[in-house]
Amino acid sequence: MSLTLYQASIPNFIRMLGNLSAILDKAAAHAEAKKIDPAIFVNARLAPDMFPLSRQFQIATDMAKGCAARLAGIEVPSYEDNETTFADLQARIAKTVAFLQSVSASQIDGNEDRKITLKFGSRELSFLGQAYLLDFVLPNFHFHLTTTYAILRHNGVEIGKKDYTGAY
Repeated sequence: MSLTLYQASIPNFIRMLGNLSAILDKAAAHAEAKKIDPAIFVNARLAPDMFPLSRQFQIATDMAKGCAARLAGIEVPSYEDNETTFADLQARIAKTVAFLQSVSASQIDGNEDRKITLKFGSRELSFLGQAYLLDFVLPNFHFHLTTTYAILRHNGVEIGKKDYTGAY
């Protein structure tokens, strides 16, 4: 049996965003227990030239919702990118998961050769559906999830590999 585009995308996004939500809960509990302003975590970076935690969340969710929409041939939902609290970030995850759950396998499967073009300022990237998912979205999605994990771990939140990967 072959793996479909849907199977390789939507369930993975939903699972990993659920793990991210659980990690964020641990960060909130840590901030409360240690009497640390949560804004410190939301604005934390691994390095001065890297995006803060809030932007890492935004990009990860943008990757998931953008991928689902583009593979399905529907409009990509637009979010304001104005999250400043743990509650805001949790709401963004919930909104993204709800959108992902609204996209069916029949909308995505069979679109391995759908042409997808992305514009980044004056730069343009073109992919076919399968390459878009496997070569662009999944690496970027996991990079930003991992960076989020690393920011929180670096700042003392007690999380480990199982928090990132989730239960099997």
